[in-house]
Amino acid sequence: KFISIDQADQWLDSQEPVIVLTLAGQARAYPIQVLIYHEIVNDEIADIPVSITFCPLCNASIVFDRRVGGKVLDFGVTGKLRMSDMIMYDRQTESWWQQFTGKGIVGAYAGTVLKQIPASIVAYGDFRETYPMGLVLSNDTGYSRPYGRNPYKGYDRVGDYPFFFSGKIDDRLPAMERVLFVRYGEQQRLYPFGLVSELSVINDELGNLKIAIFGKHGTLSALDAEQIKNSKKIVSVTAWSRQLDDQILSFEFSDNQIRDRETGSHWNILGKATSGPYIGRQLNGVDSGVYFAFAWLAFNPDSDIYQKP
Repeated sequence: KFISIDQADQWLDSQEPVIVLTLAGQARAYPIQVLIYHEIVNDEIADIPVSITFCPLCNASIVFDRRVGGKVLDFGVTGKLRMSDMIMYDRQTESWWQQFTGKGIVGAYAGTVLKQIPASIVAYGDFRETYPMGLVLSNDTGYSRPYGRNPYKGYDRVGDYPFFFSGKIDDRLPAMERVLFVRYGEQQRLYPFGLVSELSVINDELGNLKIAIFGKHGTLSALDAEQIKNSKKIVSVTAWSRQLDDQILSFEFSDNQIRDRETGSHWNILGKATSGPYIGRQLNGVDSGVYFAFAWLAFNPDSDIYQKP
């Protein structure tokens, strides 16, 4: 069930994290306090069947197009883990899929890779401000769960060790450091949250792709305190193409706002211009996602890590 902003305001704190997905002009928010218990939402937006997935142990939020070879699949959770990451299954063939990669690993679809769809994790208040007519996944799910309570209390403390992980920890980053990855073709790069928190804006290039990394403080962690509303505040990090029409934009953080140097337009964490010549325009999302460093590097040990200039 989906509800309006006014209805969601009655139970969802403005600083709580939500996964934001926009397709064909429609915007939806999926609260982490719901996904932390169910891990998968099978949905359909603008006639596109999607699966919104969240693995708490890896802090991995990934959205997939669930069409494969002309068939629409419905996904569930097997209860199995591989390198701490959730193993999904489709109800049509009972094939197993690695959530982290979207790749079939057992069964009829072994070797098949699901298409990923760009999405972001931000504070609910940022979604509400950017998409006042957007819809929010309801906590009236038909199941009895203590939504708002974190069953993984204290899990995201930087310096701690991940649950159920027996692989080698890459020592380039703390295991529980949140990272944003951006992928373009065969190239991929990680942006540690600690660095983005310090810089707020990063202009970068990945091959021929000109990208901007935006950071904003004030989103509650879903994996800290027992009650999410009492958790520490962290930075939200999103990734966007710097090309808008024929213009390559460069961004800076000034007077507590993100602005482009070319026109002086201001932009929010969801890549939308809030003032200036570009007001109302939307930057294009890029192939990206947020994870714990240990998990991403376990699956992608050759990843490049962004260094402060």
